[in-house]
Amino acid sequence: MKVEQIYTGCLAQGAYYIESKGEVAIIDPLREVKPYIKKAAANHATIKYVFETHFHADFVSGHIDLAAETGATIVYGPTAKPEFDAYIAKDGETFTLGDCTIRVIHTPGHTMESACYLLIDEKGKEKALFSGDTLFIGDVGRPDLAQKINNDLTQEKLAGYLYDSLHDKILPLPDDIVIYPAHGAGSACGKNMSTETTDTLGNQKKYNYALQPMSKAEFITAVTEGLTPPPAYFPKNVLMNVQGYESIDSVLEHGTQALTPDVFEAAANETGALMLDTRSPQDFAKSFIPNSVNIGIDGNFAPWVGALITDIKQEILIIADEGREEEIVTRLARVGYDKAIGYLKGGIAAWQKAGKETDSIESISADELARRMEAEPGLPVIDVRREEEYTTGHLLNSKNLALDYINDHISEVDKNKTAYVHCAGGYRSMVFNSILRSRGYHNLVDIQGGFKAIEASGKFFITGKATPVSE
Repeated sequence: MKVEQIYTGCLAQGAYYIESKGEVAIIDPLREVKPYIKKAAANHATIKYVFETHFHADFVSGHIDLAAETGATIVYGPTAKPEFDAYIAKDGETFTLGDCTIRVIHTPGHTMESACYLLIDEKGKEKALFSGDTLFIGDVGRPDLAQKINNDLTQEKLAGYLYDSLHDKILPLPDDIVIYPAHGAGSACGKNMSTETTDTLGNQKKYNYALQPMSKAEFITAVTEGLTPPPAYFPKNVLMNVQGYESIDSVLEHGTQALTPDVFEAAANETGALMLDTRSPQDFAKSFIPNSVNIGIDGNFAPWVGALITDIKQEILIIADEGREEEIVTRLARVGYDKAIGYLKGGIAAWQKAGKETDSIESISADELARRMEAEPGLPVIDVRREEEYTTGHLLNSKNLALDYINDHISEVDKNKTAYVHCAGGYRSMVFNSILRSRGYHNLVDIQGGFKAIEASGKFFITGKATPVSE
């Protein structure tokens, strides 16, 4: 028996490959399914099942394409109502995989169809639990997402169901089974996830706050307090996972069309497509196509795309470092952005060579910011980190306008005054600056290295103690 966790850091997502006696089950696959197929073929094995723990909100699963290409059966837990061929399992139902058995455990709470999958080895020993978004390492699934789809549900009702699922179905399992969750730290599907991606159930009983002895009422309070609004794209991804979607091969075909500068410019003018520049923040700052927006591929790319591009059907034109175009289209598709219509062939260098117009954003060091503030005390500073980051440490008199809610903050930025913008490390500030630049704000200056560089310089008065946070 082989169990492999296939972890994708950008989404903080874990898919799973289980193999026994030439038969394979994939749990919660990503949109690009070729790697799973190649892995099974290399092992001379056949993909028999695609188990889905629930209708995911934060990414588009590869279940439909994987089943279509392999003939595997898609399996959901009780109450699921997909709009494509799938097997809806009963609570406690078992599936044979080689010498092993996989048992369905219905665990409503995060969503009503949520299910965990218990792996039982050839000797009948319960070995591992693939817990989806029901149980994380250090946390449990947030109970407020399904109410966006079903108005009859409230987060309190869902939290109550989750309490029952955990106490009636999960906690009685052996302490030595390994928990394999669908997500780790950085995912918006929970609020307190560990950086560890596996653990034993026994350890979780000791250290997971949500598994400590408490009443149902206390549990409901604990898991519902402090929840931030989920990204706007979550309900749209759920619907794609329920209803189906365009095949990934088709998405890659139209998304990776190479466009000359002239054709790229014409497409931008004729379609109203968003020009998405995925280069590093500092490369973008030096020279970019006017009105393009920077979300760098080497950060938390897909979640920021989902949070900031409000229309999931928005047509997108890509500017990228050469050789990374297919990766970008794939990562857009992971969160349901399937309408990429091509990329700039030769990148920004080809655009410049063609004599096309470019723009730039001033980006200065923390030392230069200190010099300017000394010469002109009271310069306006905008901190685009999240509120919880800001409160742990920030520049005195800086204004907190979190990138996550940029559309709510635009009215608070004066178009006619210079302001200095920073985040934690320089990624989010350039996203913020580029979006406002595309909307006519030309007086924003970026701070290279963000708050980390500001703090390290030792030249500023900082309130509180900074806590590193992934961008």
